[in-house]
Amino acid sequence: QVQLAESGGGPVQPGGSLRLSCIASGNIDRLFLTGWYRQAPGKQRELVASISRGDTTVYADSVKGRFTISRGSARNTVYLQMNNLKPEDTAIYYCVASQGVVLDLGSWGPGTQVTVSS
Repeated sequence: QVQLAESGGGPVQPGGSLRLSCIASGNIDRLFLTGWYRQAPGKQRELVASISRGDTTVYADSVKGRFTISRGSARNTVYLQMNNLKPEDTAIYYCVASQGVVLDLGSWGPGTQVTVSS
């Protein structure tokens, strides 16, 4: 079992930045993929970014060039640096980690709210 805890969400103005953090605990040695999903009210859940054990990254087209996923020096931490935020980035952001190649079948954190508004 893997437990995930997100932090770093909150309100921000358009054009601003936030950094989300995800700390994993438990049986983390077998994790293959870690990433971030988001879900806005009335919209489908969307994969934002993911990073593999080998540090291969994948991004949604809507965030390429603005968001960066990375690992901390402690391998149980993953960050999502979000720059040039837009109102359409408003959503609950969830950290997800999986032992397999299908990320959303893994363990989910409780989520952190990001609100982009002037």
